[in-house]
Amino acid sequence: QVQLVESGGGVVQPGGSLKLSCRTSGFYFPFDGMSWYRQSPGKEREFVADIGFSEGPQGYKGGYADSVKGRFKISRDNDKNTVYLEMNNLESGGAGVYLCGRRWGYRAVNAWGNGTVVTVST
Repeated sequence: QVQLVESGGGVVQPGGSLKLSCRTSGFYFPFDGMSWYRQSPGKEREFVADIGFSEGPQGYKGGYADSVKGRFKISRDNDKNTVYLEMNNLESGGAGVYLCGRRWGYRAVNAWGNGTVVTVST
């Protein structure tokens, strides 16, 4: 059964950093690209970053939302079936529930985790 479990969220001061993890199971992880999205109260779920699959013909490599370029880094460890999101220089706009997703196309997701909460507070 497909499972995505996020962790690493917490409370951080403005300008601080966090590294999120999404541990997956129930599918062949290297065959799938992975995504991070953010859900803020009263707002639409928003794309943050994604990364292409590691096994198979290489095409789409990955990308970032304009708002996080240069500050966030997405990476994956296929031996651990885990995707990461390193977040630097966090601001209040970066707060929300960060959700991990399994890609099935460009900006498309077919499996979600329940999210991990990031709070930016003084």
